[in-house]
Amino acid sequence: MSKASVLTIRVPADLKNRIEVAADRQGVSINQLAMYMFTREVSGLEAGDRIAARWKGYTRQELESAFDAAMAKVRKRRAPRWDRCAP
Repeated sequence: MSKASVLTIRVPADLKNRIEVAADRQGVSINQLAMYMFTREVSGLEAGDRIAARWKGYTRQELESAFDAAMAKVRKRRAPRWDRCAP
């Protein structure tokens, strides 16, 4: 693990209370919850950037056509018993 550094942020009192309650419900410290949430959100943003870069230069029609071609290769199967809505 890399050397830790300190990040100070200002949040409204209501948000701080919500964070404290969420951390308490999860049984972790505010710091642990914040690190988890920051990591998750930043990772999501990075993934979105990678997807956007991959799709750059393609039209929506090209992407949909490629998706439809891939889905056409998937065999039609009946849903597993545990995945059906029937009782």
